[in-house]
Amino acid sequence: MDFLNYVNLNLEQFVAAFLGAYILGVSKAGVKGIAVLIVTLMAFAFGAKSSTGALMPLLITGDIFAIFYYHRHTKWVYLRRFLPWMMLGVLIGVFVGKDLPERIFQITMAIIILLTVLMLWWWGKKDRKVPTHWSFAGFTGTMAGVTTMIGNLAGAFSNIFFLAMRLPKNEFIGTAAWLFFFINLFKLPFHVFVWKTVTVETFEVYLYLLPAVIAGLLSGIFLVKKFTDDFFRKMILILTAIGAVLLFFK
Repeated sequence: MDFLNYVNLNLEQFVAAFLGAYILGVSKAGVKGIAVLIVTLMAFAFGAKSSTGALMPLLITGDIFAIFYYHRHTKWVYLRRFLPWMMLGVLIGVFVGKDLPERIFQITMAIIILLTVLMLWWWGKKDRKVPTHWSFAGFTGTMAGVTTMIGNLAGAFSNIFFLAMRLPKNEFIGTAAWLFFFINLFKLPFHVFVWKTVTVETFEVYLYLLPAVIAGLLSGIFLVKKFTDDFFRKMILILTAIGAVLLFFK
C-alpha cells in the first residue's frame, strides 16, 4: 500500500492506528476512561513520542464534535477552576518531555499511571466528600496538563476531578468536551514548533484515520444513551483503573 510506505507503517501498525482512532471517537463521544488504550495503540503504530503529535488533529476533531453535541450541558464554573491549572501543567510538560529519550518517555507514562491509581484509591474511600479547597483542582489540573502533553493521558486526572464534583453524566461529558478542546488548541503550537511532532505528514495520517474517528463517535453516542448516571460513574473508575494496569505493563 502506497500510504503505508509513505508513513513508514506496516499493516499491523496501520490496523493499530485505525483501531486507536476508532476508540478515540468512542471516548470523545462520552465513554471515558479508555484513553490509555488509544495511547497504547498509537504508540505501537508511531512510537511513544511521535504518537502524541499524530493524535492532535484527531483529538481536536473529536473535541469539536463533542462540544457541538454536548455544549448545552457544560458547567463553566468547574471549567474555570480546572483549566488554568491544566494550562500550567502543559507548560511544565513541554519542557519536561521535550528531550526525553523514547524509553524514558514510556517509563514516565507508566509512573504517571501509578499516581493515577493512588488517586483512584482516594476516590474509593467511603468517607469521600466534595473537595472545595483550591489545592485539589490545582493538583489534579496540573497533573492533567503535564500528562496530556507528555502522553495524552490527562483523562485519568480530569475524570477524578469531575467525578469528585459529582457531575451527572451529560454535564461531565459537556464540561470535559470544552476543557479538552481548549487545552488541545493550547498544546498544538508546542507540538508544531517545539517538539515538531505535528508535520505535514501528520495531516496525511489524519485523513486516512478520520473515518475511524467518525465511526467511533457515532458508536459512542449510541452507547452513552444507554448508560445511567450511576453506571457511568462506575464505568469510568473501572476503565481508568484497567487502563492504568495496561499501560504500566505495556
